[in-house]
Amino acid sequence: MFVDYAEIEVRAGDGGDGHVSFHREKYISKGGPDGGDGGKGGDVLVAADENMSTLLDFRYKKMFRADNGGNGGKANKAGHNGEDLVIKLPAGTLIKNHDTEELIVDLKNDMKPVVVAAGGKGGKGNARFKSSTNQTPRKATPGQEGQHRFLELELKLIADVGLVGLPNAGKSTLLARISDARPKIADYPFTTLVPNLGIVRTDDYRSFVVADIPGVIEGAHFGKGLGLEFLRHIQRTRALVFLIECTVDDLRMVYDMLRAELGLFDTGLLDKPAVIAVNKIDLLNGQARDKLDLLPPEWLKISAVSGENIGLFLKAVSKVIFGD
Repeated sequence: MFVDYAEIEVRAGDGGDGHVSFHREKYISKGGPDGGDGGKGGDVLVAADENMSTLLDFRYKKMFRADNGGNGGKANKAGHNGEDLVIKLPAGTLIKNHDTEELIVDLKNDMKPVVVAAGGKGGKGNARFKSSTNQTPRKATPGQEGQHRFLELELKLIADVGLVGLPNAGKSTLLARISDARPKIADYPFTTLVPNLGIVRTDDYRSFVVADIPGVIEGAHFGKGLGLEFLRHIQRTRALVFLIECTVDDLRMVYDMLRAELGLFDTGLLDKPAVIAVNKIDLLNGQARDKLDLLPPEWLKISAVSGENIGLFLKAVSKVIFGD
């Protein structure tokens, strides 16, 4: 099951309390204060794990807590520091403060673990308060509480190219044609219920990652269909491919609608370089195919099923990604 959003609660460890005690030893009547400091509470950290691809682990487990620090002891013994807790997440996960919507970290594979909730400092033992005017302090401080936060986890797939189109435009078939991915393919709407990723290798030994985004329909930016659930994954792509089925009544209208939905979700998506491909031309012949010649020359005419013009398509996609 693919899960790309979750809410969790994290609580760092509390610091241990400082200790009040006095040195007691035979023949030493006034050994002085020797209460030790409390240990620091454990931090809660997040780290990217390249072996994870969804947030499914966080659908049911919602609470994560680091260890508390130990209390100080006599003979100037400090309490132990609480053990840190590292939460592993897929690369591409945004971690936000649930209350303020502030972005805390955007996880990437090469990042070091990031603290999302800091452990409390340990309290000071009475040995810390000895002075020339106070030889027998009976004061110690309690440990500080660790940070307590509610976090939002939002996974955005990291891909170079996002395939955008209506349901049944042939996105999954195209992904299967150009990569080793094997997405579910059928002749009914919303066959793709989760994004699929495929690695495409070109003839010049370069490669790029393509994401098959579940079908976009009119009103997707309001959450209609599968819209909001997966539109976020397009935001990370470097380029877009608008895939349009050649048998629709008005190709231009479909293209304009797709662009409009992306723009209403995030205007920045319209600035991404894009390739426009008219798919399923294997279904046409004669005059029906001739009408496609009226389309702008940059609109590529392909068949993901037969492989017709797929080489030209890959060259066009490679050009918008690599710039050559």
